[in-house]
Amino acid sequence: MMSHMAILTVRLTAEEERLLAKRSRGAGMKKATYVRQLIREEPFITGADVLADAARRMGDSRLRISRR
Repeated sequence: MMSHMAILTVRLTAEEERLLAKRSRGAGMKKATYVRQLIREEPFITGADVLADAARRMGDSRLRISRR
């Protein structure tokens, strides 16, 4: 049986395209793979969802706080 994939077309500004390319490179993925990952992520509904996500990411060396 053959799998069918729908095609999603999104129009991006030059700035949005640049941000997508930068973020996908930072994640080590192709742009399409990065967008698929974002689509599959669970949305934040409550503050508890945000805290649970933060707890999972604690110690992730890719995340940092920049000094201004």
